[in-house]
Amino acid sequence: MRDHTLEHRFVRNVPRELEPGVLYISMEYATAVHSCCCGCGERVVTPFTPTDWRITFDGESVTLNPSVGNWNQACRSHYVIERNRVIECGQWSDVRVEAERLRDKRAKAAYYGHATASAQLDAPSTALTVDPEKASGLWSRFLAWFSK
Repeated sequence: MRDHTLEHRFVRNVPRELEPGVLYISMEYATAVHSCCCGCGERVVTPFTPTDWRITFDGESVTLNPSVGNWNQACRSHYVIERNRVIECGQWSDVRVEAERLRDKRAKAAYYGHATASAQLDAPSTALTVDPEKASGLWSRFLAWFSK
């Protein structure tokens, strides 16, 4: 990680050009934006919604939950922003990323009441097929259980 801390700035509109090491927070647009902390320069947008990210401001620092996973970017960086500190997290496998995308789609469908989207998501998926005999680690065992 290039950035180990982020300075937070509350703004109405996020600037076109992002300064590295700055987390721009627009409460009016319920979004935080920053330049990827790995240093690749990609714009990272984290909307505040009941099914996306939440921000906590304690009067001095900000925490963004859940973690930031840049799965659609070349860097695929993954980190947490906690009390203005950037904490690097481990890389996720493609299977884990797909499982998180499915979980996110289901959460959105359940929250926003899209019954048809929810039904489509419950259809069998090869993305989560895990051979329990070959499953190792807690996450793999969870995926094996979840895909049953």
